[in-house]
Amino acid sequence: MENVIEMHQVNKSLKGFALTDLTISVKKGFVTGFIGANGAGKSTTIKLMMNLLQPDSGDIKIFGLDYKKHEQEIKQRIGFVYDSNVFYEHLTLSEMKKIIKPSYRNWDDAVFRNYVEKFELPLQKKLNTFSKGMMMKASLTFALSHHADLIIMDEPTSGLDPIFRRVLLDILHDLMQSSEKTILFSTHITTDLDRIADYITFIHQGKHIFSKEFYKIEEEYVIVKGDRSLLDPDTEQEFIGIRKSNYGFEALSANKTRVESLFGDLAVLERPTLEEIMLFTMKGTKKHAEAYS
Repeated sequence: MENVIEMHQVNKSLKGFALTDLTISVKKGFVTGFIGANGAGKSTTIKLMMNLLQPDSGDIKIFGLDYKKHEQEIKQRIGFVYDSNVFYEHLTLSEMKKIIKPSYRNWDDAVFRNYVEKFELPLQKKLNTFSKGMMMKASLTFALSHHADLIIMDEPTSGLDPIFRRVLLDILHDLMQSSEKTILFSTHITTDLDRIADYITFIHQGKHIFSKEFYKIEEEYVIVKGDRSLLDPDTEQEFIGIRKSNYGFEALSANKTRVESLFGDLAVLERPTLEEIMLFTMKGTKKHAEAYS
């Protein structure tokens, strides 16, 4: 299966933060949810993918191409949807289009008009009058109007009301049904991925935790709930993270089959959400760091 994005052993040090040996890929024709808590390194990774930052070491290829030789060709094929406004706010949408259009050889006015009408965007109003939802619609319109093969979305639903978040997800779902596009959807709002993601890539503290097909996460990961008497130094090693209380414990395991055989009917097993996987991973990482500090 062809990869649109390939990052191999990428390292990048910034003030107070570092990506470490990051090796991830994004498969062509699918939606990959890119998850991690705020500060996990998602935006830094995306800036590396967009060549807005350069790695200290490691290799990055987009469409199998290297930015050093093919930057213009790569960026012609990427549509970027960012959380914050990257447009000139004193301009109207129509004026902004006149600036952006010449940059793309595959710009399609018919597609632009279609999304302007679909999203009910005012062409002659200044962008500084747009709501956050309208600005996100405008950003997505520009990203789709030059027939981009890869759509990179950095926290696109952050700060949006639930109704428009649903509308945006429906648009992306319909887009994937009718085209061969690839979407990288970076978010810490993991429930947004339940309806549209084919793959999930999870990073934590600048390190790659896993990349899996969505359905395999349900098959492999499990929340275990039971009495604290079930825990001992050996059984605790089965878990990524544990939360204990006076009433019992709740823990996350990445080996559902193993946990089923170990605890049988003595514990309650539940399917974890992506948010729970992130939270228990952070809890386990913190406990490990404290143990060795």
